[in-house]
Amino acid sequence: MSASAFTTRPELLGTFGMVASTHWLASSAGMAVLEAGGNAYDAAVAAGFVLHVVEPHLNGVGGDMPAICHDARSGRTFVVCGQGTAPAAATPEAYAAQGVDAIPGTGLLAATVPGAFGAWLLMLERYGTLGLRDVLGYAIGYARDGYPLVRQAADTISAVAPVFAEHWQTSAQIYTPGGRAPAPRSRFANPMLADTLTRLVAEGEAAGNTREAQIEGARRAFYSGFVAEAIDAFAATEQWDTTGTHRGLLTGADLDAWRAGEEDPVIADFAGVQVAKTQAWGQGPVLLQQLQILAQVDLVSMGPGSADLVHAVVESAKLAFADREAFYGDPDHVDVPTDELISAGYAAERARLIGPTADGTLRPGSPAGRSARLPQAVLAAMADGGAWPDGLATPPAPGQGEPTVARGDTCHLDVVDRWGNVVSATPSGGWLQSSPAIPGLGFALGTRAQMFWLEPGLASSLAPRTRPRTTLSPSLLLAGGRPYLSFGTPGGDQQDQWTVPFLINHLVFGMDLQAAIDAPSWHSTHGPSSFAPRVAQPRGVRAETRLGADVLADLRRRGHDVSDAGPWSLGRISAAGIRADGMLMAAANPRGMQGYAVGR
Repeated sequence: MSASAFTTRPELLGTFGMVASTHWLASSAGMAVLEAGGNAYDAAVAAGFVLHVVEPHLNGVGGDMPAICHDARSGRTFVVCGQGTAPAAATPEAYAAQGVDAIPGTGLLAATVPGAFGAWLLMLERYGTLGLRDVLGYAIGYARDGYPLVRQAADTISAVAPVFAEHWQTSAQIYTPGGRAPAPRSRFANPMLADTLTRLVAEGEAAGNTREAQIEGARRAFYSGFVAEAIDAFAATEQWDTTGTHRGLLTGADLDAWRAGEEDPVIADFAGVQVAKTQAWGQGPVLLQQLQILAQVDLVSMGPGSADLVHAVVESAKLAFADREAFYGDPDHVDVPTDELISAGYAAERARLIGPTADGTLRPGSPAGRSARLPQAVLAAMADGGAWPDGLATPPAPGQGEPTVARGDTCHLDVVDRWGNVVSATPSGGWLQSSPAIPGLGFALGTRAQMFWLEPGLASSLAPRTRPRTTLSPSLLLAGGRPYLSFGTPGGDQQDQWTVPFLINHLVFGMDLQAAIDAPSWHSTHGPSSFAPRVAQPRGVRAETRLGADVLADLRRRGHDVSDAGPWSLGRISAAGIRADGMLMAAANPRGMQGYAVGR
């Protein structure tokens, strides 16, 4: 059965502005900023901080945030890097001294510098037009006065409530007052977080008379002032994690030494457009690799949602993600052969490895003649004929594991304004279920260091002051150098898988944005997860029922280990863009009953 043109709602069209995100309150806040005269950067910051408040199981002020933006005035497309680095004290020896041989997915040992706050403020200071109070007022209001707690958040709190009660009393104070988890859709508030954000605004305003001076003052209050001091003190205390009780390695000096920055995106052509992604400190280039491989095959003849298409997409993902495991890391510290990895010649070489049946091995290539180096744990798992043993897939402990199956995830937002500014941002980390709340601040630290390997000599090995190879992956399409479409999704390792059928549906098969989002989706679970405990499922494919029984049966005949994910479960893509005729467009995902696009 092929994907139909059925849509759950219309693709939005207008001329003034569009905001799409994973939560309706964030989309509405962003649109309110546009209506008040702000631009896309102002709106993105307002929406982003609302996401920090209303989706605390998916992201937080202590987490991370990469963004890809296009600035209408300069014509530049650029990346804002809000991925904080490992602490200066973070070495394999430091973990070994605490009896840890793999960084856990919970607690203080996995904390990196919180990057989201600095990234939002960089965006607002350099490209926005409004003051910090103007854009943070929406988040402060929801934190202080309350908001409807979505069911997934309530379920997450309920699931980890025993951890809060026994180990993380600072989190229990916020999320389980009186010892009870809040009910789904009940009115929930975090006045402690409201106080923190209010104080940051006040300290910023006290720092100077100009908008820029006030934003910088708030940044200093976070990274060198009262927030950094609270983090420094708390990280030095012993806290429970899934490997024991440990002190963290993050210090106030780590925060003071870090700043968000800008850099150029990585860009590759596909289906008549240019696709812009982050550098290889994120997994963004893996989308480009998949698209380059798929450009070598006849997608049009396969048809949307066909077994042939799903097989080709899954096998290309296995090849691209194997390269991610072998070669991706912080380009400031590791020589990543990015240009070769996304080249058409290398893609043609890789495409020849796709056979008629599901491959069961992990096959990194040799870009620019490089020898692939995989972690010893991965090599050991592959020792028997190059296949993963089924026993590697073990249930994660509370609060850790792949976010999409461990009661957490990520957020995403897209904004376009009437002047042609575009923002694609993916805030994540600082999940309430993965680390204890910092006393007096109302938010938790991120756990992104779990993505480092403690084994030395790998592209993604732990080293002080380096960026972990994150899964966060905003996206931007350009057409003739002009911005066309901002898009992205939560989903950990799946982020750059779910967007592949979305792009094929839209760019190759001509579906509008909403139809491309609503079409049935799938992803591979074959390779090692980026998240502790790094589970894998050999030849695994998760697929939505709506692909059809015949398609799923055909995939199984080809050797894929297919699990039915239900009819509406995979991906939370949102998108906003500018058509060739200047009309603005947007769409958002109905899965999960949270995402909305708004605009006029």
